[in-house]
Order: sequence, then structure tokens, then C-alpha cells
Amino acid sequence: MMKRLLFVALLGLHSVSHANAATVNLVTEDYPPFSYREGSELKGASVDQVELMMREAGLEARIEIMPWTRAYAAAQTTPMTCVFTTAHSTERDGLFKWVEPLLVDDNILVAKAGSGVEATSLEQAKQYTVGTHRGDYTQNLLKEKGFSKIDVATDFSATLRKLLNGRIDLMPISQLYFEKMKADQPLVRIALLSSQSLGIACEKSFPDELQAKMQAALDKLIADGTQKAIFARYGLHPQN
Repeated sequence: MMKRLLFVALLGLHSVSHANAATVNLVTEDYPPFSYREGSELKGASVDQVELMMREAGLEARIEIMPWTRAYAAAQTTPMTCVFTTAHSTERDGLFKWVEPLLVDDNILVAKAGSGVEATSLEQAKQYTVGTHRGDYTQNLLKEKGFSKIDVATDFSATLRKLLNGRIDLMPISQLYFEKMKADQPLVRIALLSSQSLGIACEKSFPDELQAKMQAALDKLIADGTQKAIFARYGLHPQN
């Protein structure tokens, strides 16, 4: 398991609270271009934001990539643990303490170009098999919206392979990521599935003081244009 420790010195402080001295565990999934491995490094539009945010907040953090279901469960049960990049849905609202947004985006249904899928709305799309990955918020969202043919894979990459290989008809994907992918992958947009804020979801006992420091640091990255510059570095251009 690949890990990276970010040690940030708390200069000028002669006394530090136990909460501030503790390490924040930040877990995420392999989901390029937001979080991924490149050799021995962890990179991505979300990873870069989180690193800068923690440095700005003066907090020590550990970032780790693991399967989404494990990461999500850890943030629900393990103190001082947060998971990103997490869609802030109504269902999840009370389960975590939130620091956001790392991204505001639409989630759309896409098909493989030339696949024969004929749908221009969610109602029409319900006749097709839609793939998603285990533990992702779209798994419940699809059920809530009346989709009955749902194929669940282990992760995003596995779902995408199924779509490109013709094993499923549709899959949900970030609109922002779709705009980047469509130049290299034969994908076409079918319909809007949802709009949401995505952020950092922390275990319910996470210290309020640290949550406030992290939120203030993220707000600063957004206000001074750093978040936008990070997106551009990865070829992403959000409308919001």
C-alpha cells in the first residue's frame, strides 16, 4: 500500500493542542485525474488541493489511496479520518463533517459512441444496463431514480472497461472528467443524472477546530485562484 506523509511544521507555536498535534488520515480512491498514482507519487486535482490545504492550515496529514468501499468505511468508523473526493448528497449529509467544495460538478450518463444506445433522457435510459462501482453514491442514486438494470463493478476503471467492451450500455461520470476524456475515448453524453458539490467527508468525531482550519484553508485556495489553476494543470475547466 502506497502512502505519503506530509509533515508541516507549526512554527512559532510554543504549545500545541492534542487535536492539532494529531495526524489527519486522508483516504481516497484511484480515480484520475482527481487522485491517482504516478510511480511513487500521489497526484491529481483533488490530491494537490488537499496537500496545499493541509499545508496552509498548518496540519500534519497522511494521504493514502485504497479501494473506495474501504476508504468510505474508514471515514465512517475511524477517528481523525476523512475521505475525498466525496459527493455531498442528502443521504450522506449527516454521516460526516464536511470540508468543501473540492469540486462542483454535474454527473452525467454516457454511452460508447456507436453502441446503438438510443436515449436522450433519463426515462429512456432506464431500459439499458447502467454500470457503476461498489460504494459510489451513484449506486443508490440510480435506484432512487428508477433504474433497475444496475451492474456494480469493483471500481471506476472496471466500469469504464465494461462500457468500452460492450458489457454494459451506460455509466455515470463527472461532466468535467467527460470533457477531458472524450478526446481520447469514444464516449457520448446521454443525459444529466445529478448536480452536486464534492468535498472532504470526515468521521463524525473529527475535531471542530481542525475542520474549521481546513475549511478556511480551502476557502483561501478557491478565493485566490489556486483551485482553478490546479484544475487547469490537469486539463479540467469547471464552469462553476
